[in-house]
Amino acid sequence: MKIIKIAILFIIFFFFALAIYFFIFCPQLPERMASHWNVAGEVDGHISKFWGLFLMPLTALGCFLLFIFIPKIDPLKKNIEKFRKFFDIFIFLFLIYFLYVYLLTIAWNFGFRFKMARLMAPAIGFLFLYCGILIKKTKRNWFIGIRTPWTLSSDNVWDKTHKIGGKLFKIMGMISFLGVIFPDYFLWLLLVPMGIVVLFILFYSYLEYQKEMKE
Repeated sequence: MKIIKIAILFIIFFFFALAIYFFIFCPQLPERMASHWNVAGEVDGHISKFWGLFLMPLTALGCFLLFIFIPKIDPLKKNIEKFRKFFDIFIFLFLIYFLYVYLLTIAWNFGFRFKMARLMAPAIGFLFLYCGILIKKTKRNWFIGIRTPWTLSSDNVWDKTHKIGGKLFKIMGMISFLGVIFPDYFLWLLLVPMGIVVLFILFYSYLEYQKEMKE
């Protein structure tokens, strides 16, 4: 997976190259940049031009360093190595997602107008779909995956919970795509399924653990 690691480093470099270019050569960008949109798709937050251009690249870099650091300190790091290639792909896709959101933000501040939710929906949908793949492949560890007291206490409960959890994340991804058609309801299409899945997984892992204890 060396090619993935090279691609990840390229994205980080590209992020900062874009930020520096826009900061130096694009005086038409406003000094107070739009940075947040409410449920109705209206801008309800602004930050300075410097932070508007550099906050997301710095955040992406911080997340990247965190993702690299996590496998090194996990007591079950040997388990992470069993699905490391899938985790590396997740890092790559996560940074692509960040870059996509960054470019949408820059485009808006250049004067382009669009339904932010409509363009965010497919990106979040694809990310959820891949999370479904990653979750299904994970082995018990302390940082990556569905970590409840019961999944962390049993490899069997972990595997069963992540098998069904992977399917549920894929379903959430497909539901998120509906935001392209119904952008005004995208937040509900995102939060309601997420809440249901979280509660289901919590109870499912508990029940599977209780069942295992009785055997």
